[in-house]
Amino acid sequence: MNPQKPHFLLFSQSVSDEDQSGRWHFVLEPLDGGQCIEASDSEPDYEGERLELLAVVRGLEALDQPSAVTLVTNSQQVTRGFRNGLAHWRANNWKWERFGRYVPVKNQDLWKRIDRALTYHHVECRTWRFDPPHLQKTTSVQCDERTTSEGNAASLPIAARLKSAVGSLKSWVMGEGELSNGWARTA
Repeated sequence: MNPQKPHFLLFSQSVSDEDQSGRWHFVLEPLDGGQCIEASDSEPDYEGERLELLAVVRGLEALDQPSAVTLVTNSQQVTRGFRNGLAHWRANNWKWERFGRYVPVKNQDLWKRIDRALTYHHVECRTWRFDPPHLQKTTSVQCDERTTSEGNAASLPIAARLKSAVGSLKSWVMGEGELSNGWARTA
C-alpha cells in the first residue's frame, strides 16, 4: 500500500530594505490542519529574486518527509523557473541561452537546492501579487511584536502581510472561496 503524501501550502515572500538588506519569509500550512511552520530572517546584501528563492528553499528544506506542495509566491521569476526553466537548465549544465550564447543561470546554487528538493517533493507553483488598493480594512494585526491599528496591510512588515493573506489564499487554493485582503491571482 502506498500512503498518500501530506499536502502543504508554501507561502513565500521577500522584501528589500533601503539599507541594502533584505528579508525572506515563508509559511508552510498543512492542509490536514496540523501545525503551521513559519520562518523568516534577514540577509545583508541580498535582494530581489535571490531572497524569493531563499524563502522557497528554506520552506522546502523544512519538510521532514516527501510531500505534495503548492507553492504560492508573488515572484514571476520563481514561477517561470519552476514551470519553464529547471528541466532545461539541468539538461544544459545549468546554463541558458541568451542572445545566442549560453550563460550561467543566475542564483544557480539556490536553483540546484530546489531541484534536489524536487526529487522528494511534488511542487505545483502559483503566482500571486499583493494589491494594496484592494485591501480590506481590519482592526489590528500583530507581527514581530509590533501592532498597527490602522489596518493598512501595505504598511505592515512582511510577515504580517503574508499572515493576513494565508487564510484567504488557502481557501482559494482548495477551491473553497474567493480571494480577499489584497491578494489577486495572476497565474
